Amino acid sequence: MSGDSGGIQSALSTLRVLEEVARRQPVGVSEIARATEMPKSSVQRCLVTLQQAGWLRVVDTTRARWGLTAKPVGIGLRAAGEGGLREAALPVMRELSKELNETVHLAVRDGDGLLIVARRDGTRTLRTYVELGTVAPLHGTASGLAILAGLPDAEIDDVVAAGLEAFTETTIVDGDALRAEIDATRARGFAVNVASWWRPHVAAVAAAITGPAGRPVAAFAVSIPSVRFDPDDVERIGGLAVQAADQVSELLD
Repeated sequence: MSGDSGGIQSALSTLRVLEEVARRQPVGVSEIARATEMPKSSVQRCLVTLQQAGWLRVVDTTRARWGLTAKPVGIGLRAAGEGGLREAALPVMRELSKELNETVHLAVRDGDGLLIVARRDGTRTLRTYVELGTVAPLHGTASGLAILAGLPDAEIDDVVAAGLEAFTETTIVDGDALRAEIDATRARGFAVNVASWWRPHVAAVAAAITGPAGRPVAAFAVSIPSVRFDPDDVERIGGLAVQAADQVSELLD
């Protein structure tokens, strides 16, 4: 019995390490150990196990930092029932990125968060970057706001009740402030994040993609370094993002 208990605990620890890598990638052993309150030696064993199983890879050999492989991304899409979404979205996001010459992300809802499942980069030297498979917060991203804006207020209340974690000094952690941003997003038709709620020095404009039932299932986000973000261009970017999202939504009907 004790052996079974030890095996279960080991499996749970390994899954916890996997979740922390998804949240923080690229990330090192020390940061994971602090977040999980596990010994570094235990974290290292979990990382190696996950690497051997094809779930993780070393993304920075000089500093031994870890990130996800494509394996959990594919499983996440299947679990969300959105296996065909990525295929439908890729050509559209390619054109959106080409039109704006900026990075475009595709994110699907994953419980109380978002899973980044596709990325198309622009050609500019200075551009934003996030690893595929990263889990992002609903309340801290333009993609998340775009999705929340399409949900009933009762579901938004559930998100607020679960707690709004701070990721930067400007993250929205107050329920009333989040609802105000959602109201503004609904009125505008797309979400705007100019305050770097999740990642420092990053601005974004996002539009929701809806499934056959009309519920938001994903979002396109145009991600721009804050130093290059022009508020006067928001309407144009937002309009193009909405057009792209609507195009994919029609394909999913």
